[in-house]
Amino acid sequence: MKRMLFITLIIIFIPFFIVSIFNVDKKSEIKLNYMSNTIIRVKRLDSNEIVYLPFEEYIVGVLAGEMPIYFEKEALKAQAVAARSYALKRIGYNSDNDYDVVDSVLNQVYLDNDYLKKAWGDNYVSNINKLREVVNETSLEYLDYDGEVIDALFFSTSNGYTETASLVFDLDLPYLKSVKSEWDSKTSSVFRARATMSLNSFYEKIGLPYNENLTVKVLERSSTNRIMSISINDMVFSGKDLYNKLGLKSTDFSLIQDGDSVIIDTVGYGHGVGMSQYGAEGMAEEGYSYVDILKYYYNGTSIKKMEN
Repeated sequence: MKRMLFITLIIIFIPFFIVSIFNVDKKSEIKLNYMSNTIIRVKRLDSNEIVYLPFEEYIVGVLAGEMPIYFEKEALKAQAVAARSYALKRIGYNSDNDYDVVDSVLNQVYLDNDYLKKAWGDNYVSNINKLREVVNETSLEYLDYDGEVIDALFFSTSNGYTETASLVFDLDLPYLKSVKSEWDSKTSSVFRARATMSLNSFYEKIGLPYNENLTVKVLERSSTNRIMSISINDMVFSGKDLYNKLGLKSTDFSLIQDGDSVIIDTVGYGHGVGMSQYGAEGMAEEGYSYVDILKYYYNGTSIKKMEN
């Protein structure tokens, strides 16, 4: 009887010991391999608090806020280098201010670990590890043009082309010129979008008196088909002005009256300058490396490393 009990215990516990010895805990978090001495001051808009973060830790939080976690690793790497470049530029711009960046689309969306643990739940460790690997594998890399950190602007989805910076912002930079971005139509669910609003709300938003007849005339488009100027009931607006007033996804849009409503069709999502994130995803899906992606969207730039 005792022998049978002993054999039974062996049968039960041997597999347990084997698993305990050889099983690798797949849920352990990986660490950032290299943290620079650089600290970035981030203003949290919800609390108005300014937090001081290790630079590479901040980049992980920006990746979480700026790109879907399911994106290809090479696209995420391109985003990491672009985000690092953008942040370094803001640190330089804001050296005399209380903070370097805000945590929203006004600069770069940053999500902290507490938020991500709640948002990702059981997937937190695998997701955060993916992003930390991306940051480790591009450790401290940034984009340089002619000896200076570049202003690495980026956005969600192109309309098939990125836009030259000088047509959108008060910037005329050689590495922010229009390039073809043919991947977005296949990768982005918001490549084309339609919205409808009441005619009354439309007039209120753009500051015109109500008129039951809406007369729209496009006066000028850029070479990428984005609206530069447009006449609405004989009042001239810039495409950028309507983009802001109406909360449009893109300046490549059309306006059509439908009775008491206005139908707004847009192509693309975002300001259109710099790297298209969904274009980067499309390139990564086709086998391009993050270096290829960055050199394509930021022409003439090179990758360098921050000094510790």
